Amino acid sequence: MAKDAHLLVPVDGKVHLDKIDPKETHGLSEARAKTALIRDVQALSELHDLLYANGKRALLIVLQGMDSAGKDGTIRHVMQGLSPQGTVVSPFKQPTEQELAHDFLWRVHQRVPAKGAIGIFNRSHYEDVLVVRVHHLISDQVAKERLRAIRHFERELDEAGVIVRKFFLHLSREEQAKRFEERRQDRRKNWKMSAADFQETKLWDHYQRAYEEAIEATSTKDCPWYVVPSDHRWYRNLLVAKVLVHTLKELKMDWPLPAEDAVLAAKASPGAGQGG
Repeated sequence: MAKDAHLLVPVDGKVHLDKIDPKETHGLSEARAKTALIRDVQALSELHDLLYANGKRALLIVLQGMDSAGKDGTIRHVMQGLSPQGTVVSPFKQPTEQELAHDFLWRVHQRVPAKGAIGIFNRSHYEDVLVVRVHHLISDQVAKERLRAIRHFERELDEAGVIVRKFFLHLSREEQAKRFEERRQDRRKNWKMSAADFQETKLWDHYQRAYEEAIEATSTKDCPWYVVPSDHRWYRNLLVAKVLVHTLKELKMDWPLPAEDAVLAAKASPGAGQGG
């Protein structure tokens, strides 16, 4: 796989989504990708156990993308090996009245994972600089102020021991239309669809620009964005898994020693130190 396959967004760099191919696979076959994903899912599970046992850091995974880009599918296929005890998935929908009564980051801060845990945001605080901006519910100036607040918020999370990794699942307009049609014909899924879903497709270009500006303003060294080609589900899943495995491996974690009282109790127990 190409060294730059993860498409890490340069710090303070420009993002041109129309120049990034959503169909890209870097020459990898689906069969090889699925085999590699099995290994990475297992590795991610083991690394999560270490993260939980150490209890010193947390991992926050932010998934954003156009409708049908595969946020749910990524969670289902990449995070399937994670322990439910230390994993929390938080979907962000339209704010409630209580949430609207506070600043826009209030509801987000409450869902930040505790140390030792992995938190997954299915959509996130970025909705407050995307949907509302595209629909002109906030001004460009307010959007810029919110992006600045998000950048500071994520920096504070990093300083507090929360590792933030953000993924934009980059889907083509043609693939979205194909998936919408598949969804429309599937009785298990078409009940989720509404006229609003189709209306939003007319604003595609506006969303692309809003995403570009949001990614450019908030991709930092410690809290980076990855633009993930997502027309091929199997390639999308593998890229996200590899980033997460690499991120946790960089922590160089080891199993913690047992508590001193546990060691003393073991030594004092009958048969301690005897062969079995």
